[in-house]
Amino acid sequence: MVAARMQLTLYTVLLLNFFSSFVSALYFHIGETEKKCFIEEIPDETMIIGNYRVQLYDKMKEEYMPATQGLGMFVEVKDPDEKVILSRQYGSEGRFTFTSHTPGEHQICLHSNSSKFSLFAGGMLRVHLDIQVGEHTNNYAEIAAKDKLTELQLRVRQLVEQVDQIQKEQNYQRYREERFRQTSESTNQRVLWWSIVQTLILVAIGFWQMRHLKSFFEAKKLV
Repeated sequence: MVAARMQLTLYTVLLLNFFSSFVSALYFHIGETEKKCFIEEIPDETMIIGNYRVQLYDKMKEEYMPATQGLGMFVEVKDPDEKVILSRQYGSEGRFTFTSHTPGEHQICLHSNSSKFSLFAGGMLRVHLDIQVGEHTNNYAEIAAKDKLTELQLRVRQLVEQVDQIQKEQNYQRYREERFRQTSESTNQRVLWWSIVQTLILVAIGFWQMRHLKSFFEAKKLV
């Protein structure tokens, strides 16, 4: 019995470590006047931190070099209701932070301010973007130093916050499932009413055709 419980605990820890390993890191290329948007599905009351770094293509060296100091990035974030929750200009390298208050798809858009600098206009940028969600935004080294936590206490705190994040994800999945169910029920109801309307139209047309044929035969004195 004890061995079974220990095995279950081990599976739980492995599952938590699997979920905690997810972070979104990538890089992409954009023109200096181009706007790039990403969709991130985020539960409610979840902190998101985005770190980015911009490189400018050097035609002489044929490689990407660190961007000029005057070149910055404009970041705009919209929630599922299209409400702007972050709109700010940053430098060529920086960090943006926001907290979601509505579960669903959040739109994160980035574009440069190079239109203000004719010297850089028409160039190509490489943007390195790292998005951290939920408990991944915590700096556990700083937390351990500040609260004077032992390694075991810190690990327990990490697991608790991971469980909290998993619970938020589960609540978000239930929210999505509820919305999908409502959409399905609404669609099924519309299909049902449309079928009823079609049936009524066919009955009405059939009744009209019978009346028309009866009038035709009576006029020809065939009946």
